[in-house]
Amino acid sequence: MDAFSYLSVLLSIVLGLAMTQILQGFRGLLLTRARVRGYWPCVLWAVLLLVIDVQSWWAMYGLRSHEHWSFLAFAVVLLQTVVLYMLAGLVFPDIDSDHPVDLRAHYYDHARWFFMLAVSAGVVSIAKDLVINSGWPSPANLGSQLIFMATCAIGAFTRSPRGARGRRSAAAAPAARSWRGSTSRRRR
Repeated sequence: MDAFSYLSVLLSIVLGLAMTQILQGFRGLLLTRARVRGYWPCVLWAVLLLVIDVQSWWAMYGLRSHEHWSFLAFAVVLLQTVVLYMLAGLVFPDIDSDHPVDLRAHYYDHARWFFMLAVSAGVVSIAKDLVINSGWPSPANLGSQLIFMATCAIGAFTRSPRGARGRRSAAAAPAARSWRGSTSRRRR
């Protein structure tokens, strides 16, 4: 077994747990749908995170040709999957069958942490290129990462649910497209 095959098992487990977290959230919403106060940005981010998780798993296959793995290189790649798991853990509330579920309240209660974690995902992605490739990402990749991070930073520092509603929701699509584009360009 080569190093990548060995190391990719843990990465796949963490990404699988992230996807499970999101899918369990959708399951909980379906089971308690009569008591759910929906909020589409929350659901949109959950769908986008599923896409990001799958895209990250797919893009990590490009690391198979990397031969000289150090603990630092593996730690940075693992950190990226851990951040994606934490985002998955924040996107939906814990759903209890006895209590109402307010997705809007949950969204604004956790938006700052969610979006700051999303910014950190971009930072870790850039760090991964620096550690593994010993250089900066390509200009298109770096630009996509910076757009993603700036958009998420706006979401993190917009406090008011009333004022933030349009800005955070509008930020979702370009941020996700930027992230998805940056990870797909890394695949060899």
